[in-house]
Formats: sequence, structure tokens, C-alpha cells
Amino acid sequence: MKLSSLNRTKVLNRMQHTAYDVVIIGGGITGAGIAFDAAQRGMKVALVEMQDFASGTSSRSTKLVHGGLRYLKQLQIGVVSETGKERAIVYENGPHVTTPERMLLPMHKGGTFGPTTTSLALKVYDYLAEVKKSERRVMLSAKETLAKEPLVKPDGLRGGGSYVEYRTDDARMTIEVMKQAAEFGADVLNYVKSTGFTYDKKKKVDGITVTDLVSNTKINIKAKKVVNATGPWVDEVRDSDYSKNNKQLRLTKGIHLVFDQSDFPLRQAVYFDTENDKRMIFAIPRDGKTYVGTTDTFYNNDKQNPKVTQEDRDYIIAAINYMFPSVEISDDDIESTWAGIRPLILEKGKDPSEISRKDEIWEGKSGLLTIAGGKLTGYRHMAQDIVDLVAKRLKEEYKLKFPESNTKRTPISGGDVGGSMNFEQYISSHVNPKLFNILSQDEQEAIICKYGSNHDDLFAIAQICGGKSYKDMPVSLYAELVYGIQNEMVYQPTDFIIRRSGDLYFNIQQVFEYKEAIIKVLAELLHYDSSEVEMYTKALEDKISEAVSPSIQVSTE
Repeated sequence: MKLSSLNRTKVLNRMQHTAYDVVIIGGGITGAGIAFDAAQRGMKVALVEMQDFASGTSSRSTKLVHGGLRYLKQLQIGVVSETGKERAIVYENGPHVTTPERMLLPMHKGGTFGPTTTSLALKVYDYLAEVKKSERRVMLSAKETLAKEPLVKPDGLRGGGSYVEYRTDDARMTIEVMKQAAEFGADVLNYVKSTGFTYDKKKKVDGITVTDLVSNTKINIKAKKVVNATGPWVDEVRDSDYSKNNKQLRLTKGIHLVFDQSDFPLRQAVYFDTENDKRMIFAIPRDGKTYVGTTDTFYNNDKQNPKVTQEDRDYIIAAINYMFPSVEISDDDIESTWAGIRPLILEKGKDPSEISRKDEIWEGKSGLLTIAGGKLTGYRHMAQDIVDLVAKRLKEEYKLKFPESNTKRTPISGGDVGGSMNFEQYISSHVNPKLFNILSQDEQEAIICKYGSNHDDLFAIAQICGGKSYKDMPVSLYAELVYGIQNEMVYQPTDFIIRRSGDLYFNIQQVFEYKEAIIKVLAELLHYDSSEVEMYTKALEDKISEAVSPSIQVSTE
């Protein structure tokens, strides 16, 4: 089943006339994982998301599938152990959206970690996360540390630790999981807002009321069980139910800054502590850029559009200049930014960085199931836990039986590449020389690397073009855009430019050069009227203004 924007009306109609086993509110990585697990077990599944898929927390993270070394410092052993083990599973099932990344942990006099504590912490980390031998920690001298990354502050350097984390594209991971859920039969739609619950005679939740924000159509979706997986909006959704418990979220904000490698030529990923508060920060090279984050501050403002403040920027820039003094980064060097919200479970009296990242499941008297907390890395296990509970309740209340979860051994969409060990060989062996007049070898490899086993669909779209650019767009970009409309439910320009491609953060020149062409293609294929063109163009310009440094906007005009 394709996840296409071209059949929204059909899916909405099906949702209105189907009795589902479970309906999921929320289209981030948690909701996508739940839909995937439930649909694979044979449940009838529906999912609605009020914005675009992954538009909240799931596209605004540090873009790492990691066990969380810093949680050892807080003695959150269970979190480290579970998420550490999940890293390998997530990587194996989607090597096209997850990549092992050697992380350097420099040690300075007076810093958070010394040689003994670092060696011990990394050894415990390797043990808890069951890290494979080739990825275990390596301890380095000061000279070896500087050889790995010459930009690291040499003054007071005592050495370093090298260990492996997994870099990911969080939004693309979410959409690939969502596509796999759809392939197993789940009905999923973005831009459909849940507005309330329906109840049976026993005051048990038996569905939700929703509004399709594209057509302004209002319908009821009936289901035996309802799962609230809305991340930062968990409490608002529960406010519509009569049986809300005394649990609640505590939101924190994290921001990231992006620099061009010409300004911040980082060779490899570095995990370092700040000078004053000793918080840990990531600096990560990616696609010709270096991005740095994250902050961790309490947040009570607009959940849909968290902003990067000057205070946030100053904090990260100070951290960079402390650890990489020769770079001399300033505000003017920032190319783009993003801000995200962590939906953590309230623990009174704790600072933002001290609150546990552990997930919890809450079950109301109405039967509403809510999942809150957790980390990107643990999405699959979180989904398994709550679908186990859904299956248990369906058996108890409706005598329905479903098998155990099998997502641990099931690739996500695009992940059928013969396993992580064979992915590089898969890329090289699927380059098609017959298409070199349409897509160069580099372009083909980039598509295969990004879309995995779905690359043939993009190659087919490119072939239809016959090697000619469309509306002045490169054929590869056009193929990605059309594929996004036909297979990834792209409906608005921001869906593609921010979440399907990541270009707003990591390829801003391409955004400025082709944004009008992208809007034209979307308008033609999705039949925008003039008001929609105006509205979506403004929405894109607002996002560009929000994310991109004014100096970059001026220099690219």
C-alpha cells in the first residue's frame, strides 16, 4: 500500500467506514512505531497526525540513535542498557537511515570526565549496550586525540575516548517506519486533527472525532482501542477525556546550530562538556556542514513552533569557542537552526537535564492508552510494549488473539538491503550504468544511500523525465519530490524541504535556488488553487526566516 497524497480522499473515506482494532493519535516516531507493530501483528490500524509526519519532536532531535552516555552519570542504568541495545536493532533494520559514527570524547583538566572515569564509563557503556567488538571504546593519548580532531582545545588536554554512536535522519526514519506500517495495511493520514473522543454505553472510549485540515471534512473513526502518542501534546489530548490521571509532562527545549564546513571544518563527531555548567554537547559533521547541540531548558511556549532565541545561540557559540578556540565562531557564521521539544515526564525538583528519559504507559478508566517520555532510539521497544498491552486488552475484552511482536527482525521501508554489513555492496551493485545519461553515478549512489531498497521507484521517475530537467530542477531533485508525493504523503512544500529532504538545514543553497520550482510541481500534481499556493508559499518563507540566518538569506538572494 502506497503512502500517497494523491489518495487522501480514499483513505479518509475508508477511515470513516472501517471498524478498527486500534486508532493512534500522533504521527511522530512513537506513533509510527506503534502503527508498524500493530499492523504487522494483523490488527486493523488507523493513525492520524494533525501536522505532517515527524513535524514535532521527531524531526528536531540531535539526529542520533544513541544509548545516552550521559545518563550513566545520572545512574539511569536501565535507560542506557535498553536504548543501547536498541541502537543495533534500529541500525540493522534501516541502514539507509542510520550510520555508525565514531564519537570523540576529549578529556581536559577540570572537565566532567577524567581518564579513569572515562575509561570506566565507556567500558560500562559497552557492556550495558552489548556493543559489538569492532565498535567498542578506544582510549587515546592527548597527541592521538589531537590527531583525530586538531580543532579540539589543546590546553589542559589529557587524552580522549573514542566510541561509536549512530547518526540518523530522524524525520526520514519516521517516514520509513510509517511507510512500512502502511505496507502492512495501516491507514495513516497527515493533516488530520483529533478533536475529541467517542464513548460507548459503558463510558469506554470507542473512537475519536477528527477534522481533515486539507478538506475541512469532519468524521468519526471507530476503534476498540485508542492510543495517545502525541509527544508534547499528550496532556492536551488527555484533557478531552474524563479519566485523566495525575501524571503530567514537563517539556524541555533543545536547539541546534548549523555551520558550513568552511567556517567550522570539523573532521569527526565530538562529544564535549561546556565550560560553566558542564553540560554535554555534540558537534557532528554532516554533508559538508557541522551542526552543534543541544541545549536543555524548561519550555512553556508554543509547542508547534519553538524558537531559537539569542540566548540559545549565545550558549552554543560559547560552548564551541571554549572547546574549539581556533575556529572563532560567531553569530554571523550560523547558516541555519532548529529547535525541538522533549516531552519528558514531570519529576518535581529536578533540573531539565536530570529528568529521566524513560517512557511510561498510562491507562485511563475510559480505556484510553497514553504513552509518554522515551527517546528516539527506543521507539521500537516502546511500540512493542504498548501494542502488547493493546493485544492483551483485545483478548480480554473481545476474545481477539494476535501474535507477539516481530519488529525486532523486520526491516523498515527501504531496509531490504541484505543487512547492515552488506549495505555498501548493495549501493555499488545497484548503480545502473544504463542510466548515466539521466543520473550520474554519484547521484544514483546518493539516492540508493538515502532511499535504500526503494531506489528503483526514484530511478523510474527519473527515466520518465528522459534526462531533462523539469522546471529548471535537477532530475534527481524532481525524482525525490515526485516520489515524496506518490509514496511519502508530501502535501506541502515544507513537508519536502524540511522533513523528507532535510535541505532547509543541510542544503540551504538548493532551497533558495529551487523553492519556486518545488511549489510549482506540487501545485500541478496536487491541484492547488491560487489561495493554497499563496498560503503554502508564505508558510515556507516563514520557516526559512525562522531557521536560516539573516546573513545567509541576504548572501543567497
